[in-house]
Amino acid sequence: MNPVAKQLDVITIGRASVDLYGQQIGSRLEDVSTFAKSVGGCPANIAIGSARLGLRSALLTRVGNEQMGRFIRAQMIREGVATGGIVTDLGRLTALAILSVQNDKSFPLLFYRENCADMALCEDDIDPAFIASAQAIVVTGTHFSRPNTEAAQRKAIRLAKAGGAKIVLDIDYRPNLWGLAGHAEGDNRFVVSEKVTAKMKSVLADCDLIVGTEEEVLIASGESELLAALKAIRAASAATIVLKRGPMGCIVYDGPIRDDLEDGIVGRGFPIEVYNVLGAGDAFMSGFLRGWLRGESLATAATWANACGAFAVSRLLCSPESPTFAELRHFLEQGSTFRALRKDPELNHIHWATTRRRALPSLMALAIDHRAQLEELAQRHGAGADRIGAFKLLAVRAAGQTAAGRSGFGILIDGRLGRDALFEAAKHPFAWIARPVELPGSRPLRFEHGLDMGSELVEWPVYHCAKVLCFYHPDDSAGLKRKQQVKLRTLFEATRRVGRELLVEIIAGKNGPVGDDTVATVLSDLYALGIKPDWWKLEPQSVAGWRAVEAVIIDKDPWCRGVLVLGLDGAMGEIETALETAAQAPVVKGFAVGRAIFREAAEGWFEGGLSDDAAVTMMAERFGRLTSKWLALRPA
Repeated sequence: MNPVAKQLDVITIGRASVDLYGQQIGSRLEDVSTFAKSVGGCPANIAIGSARLGLRSALLTRVGNEQMGRFIRAQMIREGVATGGIVTDLGRLTALAILSVQNDKSFPLLFYRENCADMALCEDDIDPAFIASAQAIVVTGTHFSRPNTEAAQRKAIRLAKAGGAKIVLDIDYRPNLWGLAGHAEGDNRFVVSEKVTAKMKSVLADCDLIVGTEEEVLIASGESELLAALKAIRAASAATIVLKRGPMGCIVYDGPIRDDLEDGIVGRGFPIEVYNVLGAGDAFMSGFLRGWLRGESLATAATWANACGAFAVSRLLCSPESPTFAELRHFLEQGSTFRALRKDPELNHIHWATTRRRALPSLMALAIDHRAQLEELAQRHGAGADRIGAFKLLAVRAAGQTAAGRSGFGILIDGRLGRDALFEAAKHPFAWIARPVELPGSRPLRFEHGLDMGSELVEWPVYHCAKVLCFYHPDDSAGLKRKQQVKLRTLFEATRRVGRELLVEIIAGKNGPVGDDTVATVLSDLYALGIKPDWWKLEPQSVAGWRAVEAVIIDKDPWCRGVLVLGLDGAMGEIETALETAAQAPVVKGFAVGRAIFREAAEGWFEGGLSDDAAVTMMAERFGRLTSKWLALRPA
């Protein structure tokens, strides 16, 4: 197989749904009260899982012309999955799956798939040029259950074979989806059916790779004993057969089936705690495809498949839990001391950092999260809190006007005084929106919304970043440091648990002398506690100071997004000079500046001498001046 000859490595065909996972573990589905949403369906999961491992994957399916269908399409784009094969069905809804983890052996599952979009896939949806672009296609069992979807997959098989592509069958047997079990039996994995067997047998000869569990091998062969089933499949097909055996890993058969079931290629196994088996097979297939399609040995492909399956069964969701290649390599090279992989902080950090929602190699942000300063200004001019909110709306307009739809722009704004402005910011294509959580001016650090940050953050949009300002100096007393550290660690854990990015702003200069190693020392203190924010926001440094900061970040967290320079209360010229110095450090990715941009406009607007449009123009000009400066120093 030549991975360079085709535009795509693999096209997966079939189901695409939205999964709603119960978040109360150990509960009956009847008693679940909150759900986590993700992309689901075997082919969709494999497309995402293989893309995370570095394959050029695509999905061929149908989704509804509604919010859930748009969610699937958007998530595929975020994951790097080609979407040219996703058809929008104007008359049907996207499928849903609702499930819970009752215990390590029971996973109640409801399929909402009556007349759903993906089961309307038909021959007309199979574009010959699209199929010809792939090195391999994956067809799946469920889509042989209806005449139209069966015809679509068989057309894809014919075209793929004619173009020299490989055919992969994921048996993917769900009796419920063949009409062989009741609605409440979605987790039933095996019902004997001559109809299903006949369909599976009819495709075996076309396949180059066949993958299934013990139950799936039985249904595909029509046999009642495993060894006989494998021999029956071999009699019908020369394909490589992969037998998935759950906690025991897998066995690969690439030749005759011997009388000893164990006489095959066995990949390295990984004994881990089973948390949720749903989606494990899809992660397994992704790992196997990564090795198989890139010319690795079958033993290596099996090992990668087993490892990917181990990640999936140790975590809650399906596609979001599939490992990236960086995560997989780390696990294979370093292992883990945690039998429950979801509790391994190093693996979790790599997973988080390599699956962030978007790349942000550069970031220029207008900071208008100021509360105490604007409250003082408004009070001085006899204005109420509503006037502060109105001014923040103008700041958002100014930022949007400067950004003009370009990438790399952001805004830092609060949800208390700037609630309407926060909603307005969501209408702009900002690459980044951050919100403060600290009580303004607090030292030791306190949170503005109380002690339980998790409950606060879970209400935020998933793309909002939590920002916390901490006045922290290496010479602070041990007691003060401890209080600050506990707060920062609490916030870090909360952001990771609910899936929000974190920016930690450190200001050391207000509470002691600052040398070339002062801020770097603070970062070292916090990294030693396991605090690994996505971003740091730091006061201007000397060249030596930036080098020290960069050395700490590279050593302690090479996955960190980087540093933003803050402006404090500096004048425009001072900030421009600070940016010139900061630009010499690659770890600095941009800036988040506020008062230098809005201070003069706010003074004039609150006292009544400056119109709305004039205030917007003034702020846009100043923000534009800084962004032009940064882009000149660091061309996009």
